[in-house]
Amino acid sequence: MKLATYKDGSRDGQLIVVSRDLSTAHYATGIATKMQQLLDDWGFISPQLQDLYETLNRAVDGTSSASKVRHAFPFDPQQCMAPLPRAYQWADGSAYLNHVELVRAARDSEVPQSFYADPLMYQGGSDDFIGPRDNIVCASEAFGIDFEAEIAVITGDVRMNSSPEQALDGIRLVMLANDVSLRNLIPNELAKGFGFFQSKPATAFSPVAVTLDEFVFSGESAWDKGRLHLTVQSTWNGRKVGMCDAGPEMTFHFGQLIAHICKTRNVRAGSIVGSGTVSNKGIETKGKTDWPKGYSCIAEKRAIETIQDGKPKTAFMKYGDTIRIEVKGRDGMSVFGAIDQEVVALS
Repeated sequence: MKLATYKDGSRDGQLIVVSRDLSTAHYATGIATKMQQLLDDWGFISPQLQDLYETLNRAVDGTSSASKVRHAFPFDPQQCMAPLPRAYQWADGSAYLNHVELVRAARDSEVPQSFYADPLMYQGGSDDFIGPRDNIVCASEAFGIDFEAEIAVITGDVRMNSSPEQALDGIRLVMLANDVSLRNLIPNELAKGFGFFQSKPATAFSPVAVTLDEFVFSGESAWDKGRLHLTVQSTWNGRKVGMCDAGPEMTFHFGQLIAHICKTRNVRAGSIVGSGTVSNKGIETKGKTDWPKGYSCIAEKRAIETIQDGKPKTAFMKYGDTIRIEVKGRDGMSVFGAIDQEVVALS
């Protein structure tokens, strides 16, 4: 099932069901009006939405009468808010330790051994997410504007002290995230010893969020034990800079990330958990390391340049820059739709 939230002038938008090929949509009115309503009563509401989804797909495929979804309309990602426009919690991990290793190596700092056993995580602002086609608004280019391509999940209720395996059962939906970072504000914030705050502005999410069964292609699932085995494509200013595999090198899977959160407290329906920047290791040939799959954030590219050449040369984003983040299934079709944003000045 694929779900989105359309702009309607309210803070929480209008829940819609989107066809598998992302061509057509139908309001979920009469079943649920808001995404949070669905998450709060998943067991009762989701089967009804699944029925509407299957009817919509049959109409799109031409295998049933379009009259059964006579109020369907063309899906327009431009009209999308974040699938869950504001959440009870937004917790972002750093599940790809290769990213941490590169950033640390660039400043001649070793990764503590504890990082390999206990996930890194911060709690971001969850009251003001932005849609997949909304601008990245920033007061100054000097802040060091960076994109971060990530996978994210939305949970149902997960009980305190759940195991990673139990936590996996709490995943309801999966989506993409652009966890924008203001890199030049980060050092002073971390120096205070209290984590990110001003350096983490509003996060954008993909047009649609999908259930786990949407990852089955020709009878085989790309979702395996809390990891999504598909490629995250990052295109900066029209140039593809990242084709990173999201699955194999994810050190901590989503069950482990969620279990980390609920070690001492319950996780409630409507919590969003991010993977952190999707990152792949380099390949060493003839004494030189290359990164053929590219990068999912500029900070990682700058770290690679520092390791190779002694200093970074790639600048952070400027006003007018664009970033597109997308995942395609094994059938070649877009799974979540694309995040496609432009960086603009605060007016």
